[in-house]
Formats: sequence, C-alpha cells, structure tokens
Amino acid sequence: MSSIALVGNPNTGKTSLFNTLTSSYEYVGNWAGVTVEKKVGSLKNGAGKLIDLPGIYSLHPLSRDEGVAAQYLVEETPEALINIVDASQLERNLLLTLQLLEYGKPMLLGLNMVDVANARGIHVSPEALESRLGIKVLPLVARTGKGSAQVLSVLQQTSDIPAVNFKLDYGELTEEAIASIEKELRSVQGLPNHRWLALQLMEQNPVVLELLSKRMDTSRLLVICDNCQSALQSRKLALTLPQWIRSTRMDYIRSLCQAAIDTSSLKPHNLTERLDAVLTHRYLGLPLFIFFMYVMFKTTFEWVGAPLSDLLDGFIAGPLSDGANSLLNTIGASGFTHALIIDGIIGGVGGVLVFVPQIFILFLMISFLEDSGYMARVCLLMDSTMERMGLNGKAFIPFIIGFGCNVPAIMAARSIEQPKDRMLTTLLLPLMSCSARLPVYLLFAAVFFPQRQAVAVLSMYVLGVVFALILCKLFSKHLFKNESSVFIIELPPYRMPQFKTLGRSTWEKSKGFLRKAGTIILAGSVIIWLMTYAGPGGLDVAMDDSFLAKFGGLIAPLLAPLGFGTWQAGSTLVPGFLAKEVVVSTMNIIYHAPDAAGLESQISQVFTPLSSISFMAFILLYIPCLATVGVIKKETASWKWTLFSMGYSLVLAYIVSLLIFQGGRLLGWS
Repeated sequence: MSSIALVGNPNTGKTSLFNTLTSSYEYVGNWAGVTVEKKVGSLKNGAGKLIDLPGIYSLHPLSRDEGVAAQYLVEETPEALINIVDASQLERNLLLTLQLLEYGKPMLLGLNMVDVANARGIHVSPEALESRLGIKVLPLVARTGKGSAQVLSVLQQTSDIPAVNFKLDYGELTEEAIASIEKELRSVQGLPNHRWLALQLMEQNPVVLELLSKRMDTSRLLVICDNCQSALQSRKLALTLPQWIRSTRMDYIRSLCQAAIDTSSLKPHNLTERLDAVLTHRYLGLPLFIFFMYVMFKTTFEWVGAPLSDLLDGFIAGPLSDGANSLLNTIGASGFTHALIIDGIIGGVGGVLVFVPQIFILFLMISFLEDSGYMARVCLLMDSTMERMGLNGKAFIPFIIGFGCNVPAIMAARSIEQPKDRMLTTLLLPLMSCSARLPVYLLFAAVFFPQRQAVAVLSMYVLGVVFALILCKLFSKHLFKNESSVFIIELPPYRMPQFKTLGRSTWEKSKGFLRKAGTIILAGSVIIWLMTYAGPGGLDVAMDDSFLAKFGGLIAPLLAPLGFGTWQAGSTLVPGFLAKEVVVSTMNIIYHAPDAAGLESQISQVFTPLSSISFMAFILLYIPCLATVGVIKKETASWKWTLFSMGYSLVLAYIVSLLIFQGGRLLGWS
C-alpha cells in the first residue's frame, strides 16, 4: 500500500485535512506545535496510508518535531507528498514548498484557507501556481471539508500524480558544487534524491549529515561545501552558503507571488487586527485574559456545571444504587459481594463520576478558546512574564494542555525548540492542575466555599502557575545557566470554531478521565474497599481496625503539622499517586457516603476551611501521578531528572501546606 506524507507549516490545517481524508481523529489545536509526532491513517478511498507529519517551517530542524519530519523524508521516502499552504500567508509558506519540490517525489499542493484569504482581500490564482511550480494545486477549506473530495480523487492512484520536474538555478558556483556532491553520492545505494540531499547538506541540515555519515565518508562532501563557501566570499558576497541558498529561494518566491497573488482588494484592517488591538493590548490583554478565565470557571463550576453534577449525583445515589441493591437482593448475593459492589464500586467510582459534567464543560470552553485562535495570543501576552522567569511564551501552550492532563502536555513540550526550555517545561508541568485533581477541588470548594466555588477552584489553578513560574526562575538560574531562549509562535486568524470540531476536541480531552474511571479508579476503589473491609483481626472489621487505618496511621503524624493529620487523610495520598481521582473515591469508601451530600457532610466534620486549603494545595503540588512520572522518564531519558521532579514536588507540597496551615493559625484563621 502506498504511503503519502502530509507536510506543511504549523497551523495551516494539515491535521484537519488528515481527519477528513482518513475518517480518523487526531487532536487539532489552533496554534503551532500541536502535532509532535507523525500520525498514520488509511485514506477513505483505500488508496494508501496518509502520514501527518509535524508542522515545520523548513526541513532544517530547530526542534524535535521538525526533526521528526526531516528524518521521515530522509529514511522512509514516501511515494507522494501533499503540501498544505495557507493562502493568506503564501509567501512565507512557499519556502517549505520549494524544499519539498526539490525532494523530487510526486506532489500535490493544497491551497488551504482560501476563505480567510478572500475575506482579507487576497486572491490567489491556482493556475498561476500550477504553471510556475509544475504541480497540481487544489483550493481547500480544510476545517469545513471543502475541496477534500477533489484531493481524494487525485489520490485515487498515486501513480497518476505527475512527477515533479522542478529545478531552481542557484548560480554557477553553487550549481558546480551541487553537481560535485551528486557525483559522490552516486556510489551509495538507497539514498533519496541526490540533488535534494546535496542542497540539504550545503544548508547544514544535521539530519542529512547524520544519514550520510552512516553510509559514507563525508569528508569530501564537506570539503566541497567549504570550497563553495570560499568561492562565494571571494566574489565579495556577504552571505554564507546556507544564506545564499535561502536568498535565491526567497527571490524566486517573491516573483512567484507577484504573478499568483492579487492584493488590489486587500483590506487595511481585518477582524483579526481589530480584535488583536484589544485582546493583545499591552495593558488590557492580561486583565482581559484573567476575566475570561474567571467567567469560564464561574460557568463551569457554578452556573452550569454544578446543577448538572447534582442531577448525576442524584441518579447514582438514587435509581442506580437502588436498582443495584434490588438486583443483588433478588439474586441472593452474599454480604461481601453486596458491600463490594455498593460501597466499593458504585460508591468509589460514582463519587468521582459526579464531576464529569463540570470536567466536560471546562474542556469544551478550553477547546473553544484554542480553536478560536485566542490561546496563541495568550502565549504572546505571557512571553514577557515567562521570559523574566527563564522561559518563553511558547511554553505556555503545554501549560494550558496540562489543565486537561499532564501526560499529553509533557509530550507537547517536544515542540519547544531549545533543550533548556523543553526540559524546564517538562519538569514544571506536573504543577498544572489537571482534570484528575479537579474532583478534589470541587469537593472541598462545595463544602467550605459554597458561594465562591469558582474563585476557590481558580485559585488552585493560579497557585500552580505561580509556583511553576517561581521555580522556573530558580531552576533556570541554578540548573540551566548560560542557555538562551528563542520565542517563535504562529498567530492564526480568529475564527468561529465548528461544533463538530469542538465536540471532537472536548471528547478527546475528556475520554481519558472516563477511561480512568473504568480502569485505574475502579481497580483502586476495589483495593481500597478491601483494605477497609479486612484487618489484622480478619474480615468485616471496624473501619478503625482495618489495614487501611493502620497504613494511614503511619503517615498521619507527618501530616499533623499540615492540618490533616488523620489516618483517613493519609490513606488517600498514596493511592493518589496512581491517579489523583482515586483521592475522592477513597474518601467516599472510607466515610461510607451514600451520595455527594453525605460525603460533604463527613468532610465538614473532619476538616476546617483552613485545613481544606492546605489539603488542596498539597494535592496540587505533591508527587505527579504514575502516568506522568512515566512520560517524564520517557521524554527526559533520565532517572535523575525523573526522581528530581518527584522529589522537589513532594518537598514543595509539604512546605507550602505547612506555611498555609501554620501561617493561617498565627493569623487567627480556622
């Protein structure tokens, strides 16, 4: 089966087209760097496999995601290419297009976002592009699916896509060097297009250099490049060889755009520019972002989410539990089985599921902000703040993803170009309040801050970001000295997200929570219930005599200075390492709560408002869950950094909770 690579700049709609052409769904976000690995799907027409490569600006990799694309083209050589370009930003996008044309494989150019370009008064002629580039050009609106049928039709037989016969003249000196390198490469079997390899080598592409060094002695090739460089300098050209090659391409691109683009109707101020004047304003931008976040949390946790959660809680505690009770009584289930299902499974898992509506609403609103184009502006707004702390604004993207789950957020950090920024982001992401911590916040906010639930929950999110920035400054100064940072981010046009895209994005973010409910939370609830059911004295023992009570009692003295030194609180923290959601299900089992109201009543007798804040802060900051620890190990390839992330977060959690509780007591709070 043929393989076709989908390639383009970040934020040109590649992944949207991938989903349409393959009936597959991969996460789509309206910012640069969302796709960090190649993704494979089968074309609807059965013509072959479609590979969605990471968004890249050129084949010279600056980050790990760009390295994935370059390495794929070097090592796996697809049978055809689809290059997606943004019609409203054509000149910038065509630099990659020329590099792909020089790759020599059959190629189709997808002219995407023609609707955005037309709205701005930019009219691109596909015919002019076709005549100059010698390839098929198809206008597209990938997010609505317009033009995708024509793409599938062309791809029905990849052999029908005409071969590329594009050759750009780089001048006499450079062409002589290219010919000399091509001659050297003919002795090596299994290489991609020799001219393309020569150009990439002359541009000092590290992926190409590594490939060639494995296959042959590259010393002669490097000498040819050096000689060409010297010859250019002898002509008094103040350009390096890579700069000369890029300059030649840009000259061609400018002439091409003059022939293919009509800007006579260009509008001086479009909607994006008018909105940016307000939303990215130097002084108004951040206050507006904070206001939007407050409204989002108010909607999620009070105005809409809370009533829906109450309805679900009523169903679980009422019809579901009553129905299960009746069924178990009818079939004559034993007391052990009855208690396991009602108290362990329904009580434990149900205690977490009641928060699903609020989690879905939160993710829906975050997806809206992402797909509208606003989140990229937030990164721009945050850049100056984050730069002072040792990072750049692009790191804010994984931080936002971390509000859903820390695991994909850490994986998204691959798109950050500098190793220092990537490592810092990876180490600090576990401080972001993921959806797993949300049930804990919601439980305690409902008990102790019923009139200000949104503020209480938002404060935990803000606390995580604040400590991440403080530690970023500390780590940057002492652990990653003398390493610079560069900030490059795509600012897409504002657009109204489509309902289908929002639904898919929300589901992708939320389904991990539901998957945990059916696996880790279920297993954890059963194990916790068994530990409450059994003890040194046998089965069906009093709760205070159970294995769980004995275990929690060992930890309780360490937690006493933090305000929650009971065995019940201690018992929730260790299973919380598996998944933070298990904290609430463990409490539900320990306190035999029939519903959310019953658990809230029990919590109000054990905790105080001050100790509840201390407990929430500890849950926010202490050791990342097992899945997060695993992905940190994978991304850093270092046990040293993995153990460091676990250690510093535990110490930080203890110190912060201690300061909150003891400081609050000194101030007379309760």
